[in-house]
Amino acid sequence: MSDNARRPVLTGGCQCGAVRYAAYAPPENVHVCHCRMCQKAVGGPFAALAPIRGTDFAWTRGKPASFASSSLAARDFCGHCGTPLTFRYIDGPSISVTIGSLDQPQAVTPASHYGVESKLAWLDQLGAMPTNTTAASMSPDRRAKYVNHQHPDHD
Repeated sequence: MSDNARRPVLTGGCQCGAVRYAAYAPPENVHVCHCRMCQKAVGGPFAALAPIRGTDFAWTRGKPASFASSSLAARDFCGHCGTPLTFRYIDGPSISVTIGSLDQPQAVTPASHYGVESKLAWLDQLGAMPTNTTAASMSPDRRAKYVNHQHPDHD
């Protein structure tokens, strides 16, 4: 069955909309990885990843740029806006999409941690930190100037 005839289970893409993808089956073994390579790849304390079998994944708009982060793995990202999109073993059967690049990231929940040798100790304190909404954290003047240039979370 061609990807055009299948209905995606999940969709996602980059911040600017140049690269989009679809998953035609639910991810398996959803996890966060704290290894130093993942930290650098996403510019954050960990990568949240949703592995999808390669046969159930397709790029639907544009083609990502890629970086071979090791002799075993590559990471795909938007060459226009830089959004980290995937992690994949070069010879592997699956591709792991970054949960933040999904149109509905709340639909996927990590169930395990990898690379804990590099886990930042302060992550254990996140639940105790004060919280605030994005709008509430901006001054009224800044809020009045705000215009979102990000691609919407859908096609």
